[in-house]
Amino acid sequence: MKKKSSFSARGKRADIGDLVIYRILPNRYAEAVGPFVFLDHIAPTIQTKVNKEGTGAHPHRGIATLSYILNGEDEHFDSAGNYAMVHSGGVQWMNAGNGIIHDETLNYDSRTDSKLTHAFQFWINLPSAIKAGKPAYLAIEGNEIPYKELPDGKGWIKVIAGSFEGLRSSIPSYSEQFIYHIHLEPGAGFAANFADKSEVAAFLPVMPASINDEKFDAGEFIEFDRNAGSIELLNGNQEAADVILFGGEPYKEPIVAEGPFVMNSMLEIADAYRDFHTGKYGKIDYEKLKA
Repeated sequence: MKKKSSFSARGKRADIGDLVIYRILPNRYAEAVGPFVFLDHIAPTIQTKVNKEGTGAHPHRGIATLSYILNGEDEHFDSAGNYAMVHSGGVQWMNAGNGIIHDETLNYDSRTDSKLTHAFQFWINLPSAIKAGKPAYLAIEGNEIPYKELPDGKGWIKVIAGSFEGLRSSIPSYSEQFIYHIHLEPGAGFAANFADKSEVAAFLPVMPASINDEKFDAGEFIEFDRNAGSIELLNGNQEAADVILFGGEPYKEPIVAEGPFVMNSMLEIADAYRDFHTGKYGKIDYEKLKA
């Protein structure tokens, strides 16, 4: 049985500096898909100058952030003393735990001749039992992402989070979660099965595609019913297309999101702001981290 689409929507502009960003999740129909409470699509752009400002130092609490860099290089700093730069295909993952300040800067990939930048950022909501835990961090380059060629040269799948047919991401899972990047050649298809009650969404970043016999346009976010069933993708274009599939088990605790914090109550949000303003999240020592 093929899963039925519940709704489709487009993102709203949420630009930062010169970065053209579309906020895909949350939207007017959904506040979360599985543990994912936030998705920004940093649209593909030919970068004409080096970005030196980044996102600016800002706090997080109660979530893990996951930046997936399709094209470009992403530099990360945080107040827990972590620093890394990942390149095209790589992932920056940070568990904010009980409070952290971080800063990211996206530029074109200095290891290639391309000036293209293109990325996603997800926020993964943490279970309440570990929201007050210690921050953690991983930098994963593209060649370390689990990858499989599809049969007959149809394309490939990358497992950014979770697992698929023997592929398993090194990103920690605090509940059932998955992010799949599926690349389909012209005329190619792909299918995956999902269990009952699993929440599943798709996003088409650049090209249209057919999903379970419905045609959707580039830039559309589609969520599906929660019954057990399959997702079947078909690329009817004359060029390759990419699909991001993501989701997991429902988050069953209260979701209270305000600014950069996602907690389970307004009191916890107030505590998060208080701790930030009183300096408990520390500071980023840029010079030391880059030394």
